[in-house]
Amino acid sequence: MTRILTLFLIVFSVISCKTDKASKSFVTAKIKQFKMDSCSIRAIHSVSNDTLYYADSKGNIGHTFDNGQSWSKTSIKYNDSLVPHFRSIAVNNDTVFALSVANPALLYKTFNKSTELVYKEEHSKVFYDSMHFLDDGKHAIAVGDPTENCPSIIVSSDYGNTWCKLSCDELPEFEEGEAFFAASNTNIKTLGNTIWIVSGGKKARVLKSSDMGKNWNIYTTPIVQGNGPQGIYSVDFYDQNNGIIFGGNYSNPEDNCANKAITKDGGKTWTLIADNQEPGYKSCVKYVPNSKGQEIVAIGKTGISYSKNGGENWNKISDIPFYTIQFVNEHSAWLGGPEKLGKLILN
Repeated sequence: MTRILTLFLIVFSVISCKTDKASKSFVTAKIKQFKMDSCSIRAIHSVSNDTLYYADSKGNIGHTFDNGQSWSKTSIKYNDSLVPHFRSIAVNNDTVFALSVANPALLYKTFNKSTELVYKEEHSKVFYDSMHFLDDGKHAIAVGDPTENCPSIIVSSDYGNTWCKLSCDELPEFEEGEAFFAASNTNIKTLGNTIWIVSGGKKARVLKSSDMGKNWNIYTTPIVQGNGPQGIYSVDFYDQNNGIIFGGNYSNPEDNCANKAITKDGGKTWTLIADNQEPGYKSCVKYVPNSKGQEIVAIGKTGISYSKNGGENWNKISDIPFYTIQFVNEHSAWLGGPEKLGKLILN
């Protein structure tokens, strides 16, 4: 009887530990804020708990190497007068790339104290939204709104030193009024050789390439769509099959109808989750690392929300507005927002 009772207690203890871990909630998460000078920060790249790079709306490319105790920045002006509005950043080893919105599109490369303009595009419709390096560090991609009848996509295959624009002959056709959102530098997701890009406006669709941008497929989604501020603002994938898209209606952020969906087949088909449930519009969504795709954080101007069951249910953990998030590990993440950066610590 004693042996049976002991075995029962051991089994019960193991089950209890698993249950406690599965029911983890971050409602008591801590947020540390770093005040920045009257700028909007939608582009961040986290390296570690100590190191973060950012690019802002006033032409600054900055960083901290000591967990936010001190900050350094390089201020850029084009032709000594135009201040670039940066909403895209990508980092490859110690080299930082920042891409501006609007006309002209300006892509700068900074290393140590040197700054170089590596790409410029002039067009009345030019507007770039997001930029990322692939896992190999050699290939990179940036996406922007259409200047013709297809998305604007520029690529690099030499570590970001030179860039070229893909022809519409190589890309899916966009409908009039379909574009991208430069809300958080997260409408691109790369994983291995695979690239996903999400659109909004007239259509809310997912573009996918499995060969580093050489060939593309485009898939429909049930996300709200039809006019300017509606659509998909952010995409993340936990692995090659399981992903999430998030967005909604920027002009009506409390609307939670058809604004979040998941895929289990790599982005070919999408299913709405928590429809007509909180949260509403969000500009950025990220899986928590090492969570088996179950823990997700969504960021927006209405605050921060967290799901512990793959997006089926959500809890608000903060009302503080932020635009974007990048995890360092399962316990901490960097945040970018209006006139501030931040650090999210998950208990």
